[in-house]
Amino acid sequence: MRQEYQIDLRWLCFPLHPETPPEGQSLERLFAGRGMDIPGMLARLEGVAQAENLPFGARSMTFNSRRAQELGKWAESQGQGEAFHHAAFRAYFGQGRNLYDLAVLRDLARQVGLDPDQAERVVLDQSFAPAVDQDWQLARTLGISAVPTFVLNARGLVGAQPYAELERLVVQAGVPRRN
Repeated sequence: MRQEYQIDLRWLCFPLHPETPPEGQSLERLFAGRGMDIPGMLARLEGVAQAENLPFGARSMTFNSRRAQELGKWAESQGQGEAFHHAAFRAYFGQGRNLYDLAVLRDLARQVGLDPDQAERVVLDQSFAPAVDQDWQLARTLGISAVPTFVLNARGLVGAQPYAELERLVVQAGVPRRN
């Protein structure tokens, strides 16, 4: 049985490839010249996602997530951060939607009960850009170069992990179980 732990979870996001153009780019182009087995990598990710009941659809593209990160910070300030981050995860990994596209971001805001017009203003004004820049700096300081990365009390775990590995990290960090 899975235990619940009291963790102060902070969504820290940063793009691994901020140079990705607004229209996105193919995974083949992203990994060109690196000798990556893209179908094998995707199959492993899909297996982990299925084991943890997470959405994971067929992917051939990667997209720039900067705008979604800024909108996520705004959603957090509106008390809808967790809902927005989950919706963005499903949209990106489950449906392959472009998180740079304003129509997609408006739809995600609407899905979690936020005003899509205000969401668009937040994105276009880059109101939360400094907060995202601060997260990126923290990620660089911590040496994070892959997502997801989980860090608790200076211990880290990189990549999509089975529940048992995340629980081990939490227990080793001395996080108390919820009552």
